[in-house]
Amino acid sequence: MVKITNSTKRFVKERANQCCEYCACPFDFANQFFSVEHIIPKSKKGTDHRENLAYACQCCNGHKYNKIVGLDPVNQKIVALYNPRKDKWREHFNWTDDFLKIEGTSSTGRATIDLLNLNRDNLVNLRIVLFAFGEHPPKHFLF
Repeated sequence: MVKITNSTKRFVKERANQCCEYCACPFDFANQFFSVEHIIPKSKKGTDHRENLAYACQCCNGHKYNKIVGLDPVNQKIVALYNPRKDKWREHFNWTDDFLKIEGTSSTGRATIDLLNLNRDNLVNLRIVLFAFGEHPPKHFLF
C-alpha cells in the first residue's frame, strides 16, 4: 500500500481552501479531524492520484465510507454521488436563504446530502455561529 505523501495532503487541503469539499465546513473552526479521502475508494479500484482525492471532514468521510452512489430521496433512483473533481458544487447544491442548510438541486446533490448528512445538527449550529461572525458561507461555495 502506497502512503499519500505530506506534500500531496497539503496540496489537497490548499486546493479545497481548507474546507470540507462536501459540507463546506472550514478546517479552522471544526471540532473534528479532516482527511484526504478517495473519491472513488481504493476498494472500487480508485487510485492515490490527486484527481481522485478530496479534503473531507471526518463526518462526511465516515458517512461516505466506500460509497460512490446513493439514492435520490425525491425520485428514488440510484445516482452517482457528488465528485468534487468532476462536478461543480453549484450545479448540484445551493444554500437555503439563511445559508444554514445545503439544498440539493439535482439527483446527485440530493443523494449526496442524504447519504453524507450534510445538514446534521452540529454542522448547522456551527454555520449559525460562523454566519454571525461573517465566516460563513465560505466564499468559494457561493459561485
